[in-house]
Amino acid sequence: MSKSDDQEPKAPIWRRYFIWGMPLAGILGVFVAGIVFWGGFNTAMEATNSKEFCVSCHEMEDFVYQEYKGTIHDVNRSGVGAVCSDCHVPKDWTHKIIRKIKASREVWGKITGTINTPEKFDAKRLHLAMNEWQRMKKTDSIECRNCHDFESMMPEFQKPRARQQHLNAMKTGQTCIDCHKGIAHSNVRDRADEEYLEALESPNPDFIREVPAAYLESLAKIEAIEAEADAAKKAEAAAIKDKLKTAVAAARADERAKVEAELASVASGSTESAAAPAGDTVGANVNWDGLDGTDLTLFYPGQASFEWVQNGGSHGGARPLTKGGDQCTTCHAKELETIGNKIVAGGGGKKDELEPTPIPGKRGTIDATLQAAHDGENVYFRLQWEDAGHNPAPFVDGGKMDPDNQIKVGMMITGTGIELGEQVGCWATCHADNTYMPFTPDAAGLAENGDAVARLGVSDSITKYLTESRTKVEVKGRRGKAQGGWANLKEPGEVEQLLADGTFMDLMRVYADGSSENGYLLESRTVNEGEMAGEASLSADGTWTVTFSRPLVGGAGDVALEAGKTYTVGFAIHDDYSDARFHHVTLNLGLALDSADADINVVGQ
Repeated sequence: MSKSDDQEPKAPIWRRYFIWGMPLAGILGVFVAGIVFWGGFNTAMEATNSKEFCVSCHEMEDFVYQEYKGTIHDVNRSGVGAVCSDCHVPKDWTHKIIRKIKASREVWGKITGTINTPEKFDAKRLHLAMNEWQRMKKTDSIECRNCHDFESMMPEFQKPRARQQHLNAMKTGQTCIDCHKGIAHSNVRDRADEEYLEALESPNPDFIREVPAAYLESLAKIEAIEAEADAAKKAEAAAIKDKLKTAVAAARADERAKVEAELASVASGSTESAAAPAGDTVGANVNWDGLDGTDLTLFYPGQASFEWVQNGGSHGGARPLTKGGDQCTTCHAKELETIGNKIVAGGGGKKDELEPTPIPGKRGTIDATLQAAHDGENVYFRLQWEDAGHNPAPFVDGGKMDPDNQIKVGMMITGTGIELGEQVGCWATCHADNTYMPFTPDAAGLAENGDAVARLGVSDSITKYLTESRTKVEVKGRRGKAQGGWANLKEPGEVEQLLADGTFMDLMRVYADGSSENGYLLESRTVNEGEMAGEASLSADGTWTVTFSRPLVGGAGDVALEAGKTYTVGFAIHDDYSDARFHHVTLNLGLALDSADADINVVGQ
């Protein structure tokens, strides 16, 4: 039978087959349209991630982009710059879309002109910055870690402070944005409330990560290299000291020979009297040649007060110090020369605020050698360093702040119950309202607090004191308040109890003429006439030698030195007729009797 002529021809294959109720042609059409849409969508998405798009409006180009240009994220030695989206847009698709949706609010800001002038932008700057800080904190700074991973950081290529802080971050749960704000734009951290910052920057246990073995290996490597370099430096310094010792010994031998000759002349009938050799009376029973010395680096601190070091707005190490329990030496022990040279030249601090009145030519650090011994009853110290000549202070008539004293040496021993005492040492006594400090009271301020002035016995300036002796000390300086608390004295009975409890800073001072003072710091600097002996001399080769002693167990205001205990101490040198804060100081040091593990080993002889 033949086919009917009325039979309809078959439909094309793409129309004959159905999937999920849809013709194949329709599915193919949707698929192709999806590809086109998706490609166009992603093309548009990526276009909005470009630097050119981000700075296409004048608000971004004129304000934010100008701050970004020239920063380490724009231009660096690797030649790979980070553009806006690298820091502000997540890489994964889901969070990228969420971020883009949130960013659409910026279009409304553009339309309404909320930040279209420098004044409006500055008014909104902190709010905008806080949004980014909180976003990065929530994600463990994921955008930062796309390029800067903890696991890829090698301590041998970092400065000592950075390597320590990164190690702390991994162990405690810190994240990048906690410390690194304002690295591509102006830093407005100091505008934020301290309570907000403390909450934002507190460690998050969820961010704690295991310290990579490679990190620890690199850390051990660089520490070994630095130890070797330090040993070589010490050996070189020891050779120089031995040479100086030989020269000094020869000079003393000549001096003794002259004295003996004069004595013989007197014995033979001459009327001329012989002068006794000077010096070498304090610690004459100590074999100094048999004692190893401790090398000290004293640096120039400028106006870095106790309040300054506790304030996160001024000191990046405030949180590790006040919350983490770090000592000053934890971060700064290996960078004292850098710090001292920067401050003495008129810089230091986040805003170069630590030295507003630099002294031209003044050195940033003093390298000194300390020897310490005891005989079971008394303790002896000998400090030696090189003189640096005279550099007149331009803000003082005659250029000498203390014309009667070419040098002064101070030593403090930290008592008990002092806030951060074991971490900062003598810094606990240095306040923002002391002499030559930023908030030192003027004549009017002193007159307004007559009772405090009378009780402290001051005339025109405030000496160092301990926070424990005040009812309140302003640390943050909020709402324009002066930092410090010199006039907020506790009742006399409370201060007396603090002294009885050992809450004071033991202070010994020696002057250029060999005179000395034994005292303590509590509500002010007090000389208590405690037993002490000292002497000072400048040798012909320009070396200062200051020797002093006191009983191991003294009277009121003396910290008793006992075996088996470690004490936090600090040293200060006022050289070149300087006074007040224009000195050089050590960071916190540990001192103990007959303990080779201590920074300063007081050896029994």
